[in-house]
Amino acid sequence: MVIHRDRRSDLEQIESNFRSIALNGNTLVSFNMDATNPSKTEALLPKMIASLNGGKIHALVHSIAKGNLKPMLAGNEADAVLKPDDFAITINAMATSLYHWVQLLHQNKLFAADTRIIAYTSEGNQKAWPNYGAVSAAKAALEAIMRNIALEFASVGITANCIQAGVTETKSFAMIPGHQQLKSAALQRNPNQRLTEPQDVANATYLLTRPEAKWITGTVIKVDGGESLR
Repeated sequence: MVIHRDRRSDLEQIESNFRSIALNGNTLVSFNMDATNPSKTEALLPKMIASLNGGKIHALVHSIAKGNLKPMLAGNEADAVLKPDDFAITINAMATSLYHWVQLLHQNKLFAADTRIIAYTSEGNQKAWPNYGAVSAAKAALEAIMRNIALEFASVGITANCIQAGVTETKSFAMIPGHQQLKSAALQRNPNQRLTEPQDVANATYLLTRPEAKWITGTVIKVDGGESLR
């Protein structure tokens, strides 16, 4: 089951990818809606329950790129700067929405006995990058929420972890002001002399869903080929 938020212009390619997944004998149900809107997610719940057909959710992967990339200090009076509402919107979308989903699914008894919660963070959780202040705050909040989910939901068999991916060329990355400079710096820092690829992150996500990863919880796992070593 995939809940995503995409423009009509992108849907043809996205739905083609979904069909490719289904060709491998998998059942895929997708909903194109705002996963950060509590009223919409609660309205979606009956459809989710019906699509599960009595089954349970074994893994919840939280990956929302919705935030403000404004500077704190304007170059001139006409430039927009970060405001408190920008922080609130970004932190809600990229951090506290994870807690909303965990609570919603837990309260409706939709989680399996051994459920894995996986969310994505970035090196901006500790480093300061221009225009990244709101997202950086959201990533720090996400990690704090993840740790408490790991602590407080352990009694019901839930584990929670964050994956800290290295610089990866995605649509979201291309929206960051100065992303080309970040890319160049990442290539210089990475001992493997390449950027992180989506498949690298997918592999680590898959590993966290395996039975052998049951004892890993409450941590941030770096998947960056050593990029953050220097």
